[in-house]
Amino acid sequence: MNPTTQALTERGEKTRARILEAALQLFLERGYDNATMREIAATAGVSLGNAYYYFQSKEHLIQGYYERSHDEHLAACDPLLTAERGLEGRLRTVLTSKIATSMPYHRFAGTLFKTAADPRSPLSPFSAESEPTRREATELMAAVVEGSNVAVPSPLKSELPHLLWLYLMAIILFWIHDSSPDCRRTQRLIDRTCPIVARLIRLARNPLLKPLTAGAVRLLRELREDSAGEAIAAPL
Repeated sequence: MNPTTQALTERGEKTRARILEAALQLFLERGYDNATMREIAATAGVSLGNAYYYFQSKEHLIQGYYERSHDEHLAACDPLLTAERGLEGRLRTVLTSKIATSMPYHRFAGTLFKTAADPRSPLSPFSAESEPTRREATELMAAVVEGSNVAVPSPLKSELPHLLWLYLMAIILFWIHDSSPDCRRTQRLIDRTCPIVARLIRLARNPLLKPLTAGAVRLLRELREDSAGEAIAAPL
């Protein structure tokens, strides 16, 4: 990349970040529905056309927030995962890092939840629009398991990352509603549930539980496939 192209790219990234910051500020102050793209552009100090160049709609701004939140999460937990082999420790690292990097957006997350909780909303973490970030987060959970010292039986191995992503979503939902100082109740929930989840995963290797595990995996796969089919059919 030549210096001119690099400078343009860096300037574009800064402009994009400034627009996203302005949007988050206004969403927090006025609510998602009440903030307009024109106001977001004015707050960011760019033209309306420039705002639409980087983000086609308010929904794209929220997806941009999801992406940035995920990138910050990866940056925080990657070096910690390198030093940890125990499954329980790796789970706790990922969950704790997610909450720590999300803390600056705690109030905004509560505001966003009003819209994202609607299963028909494109802002839902389960929506087709959120699929890229959801896929990357699921891949992180797969890496948590694969890098651990626990051997997961093959029937469960393919579905486990999706289950752990749902576990992460449950923790985030609890955190959104957590009004305790520094969200200490959320950290306590993580500390108490990680050993339970890790132990359940280890128990899946027990031969006596093989039929139960296979049946549960089959059900989970069917539910996930049905959900994917509904997401594809919904826009029609």
